[in-house]
Amino acid sequence: MFAAFNAHDASALGTFFTPDLEFYHDKGGLTRYDSTMANFRGLFAPNAETGLRRELVPGSLEVHPIGDFGLLEVCQHRFCHSENGKEDCGTFKNIMVWRKQDSGWKVSRVISYDH
Repeated sequence: MFAAFNAHDASALGTFFTPDLEFYHDKGGLTRYDSTMANFRGLFAPNAETGLRRELVPGSLEVHPIGDFGLLEVCQHRFCHSENGKEDCGTFKNIMVWRKQDSGWKVSRVISYDH
């Protein structure tokens, strides 16, 4: 998922999510799959030259099973880009619910917070 984000490849990024995705953002509220993907495309387009990237904060990843359903991923991630010749980074918190499906693991819920 990080590689797809960092390549600004919205199509590849979309393959990680279920069609019934619910993405909760503490500043932006709830978006569903189509709106979330439009948001990613809208983020990638103006940042093609800024080096926008997402990085996992080392030591922050927690993974917890959810019965036969899937798992809960909790982490901190850092978003960085160049602005006026300087690197600008912010560290935020993220929770994802991964659903185990016949086709593989997909994210069905995201909570992005502490912005």
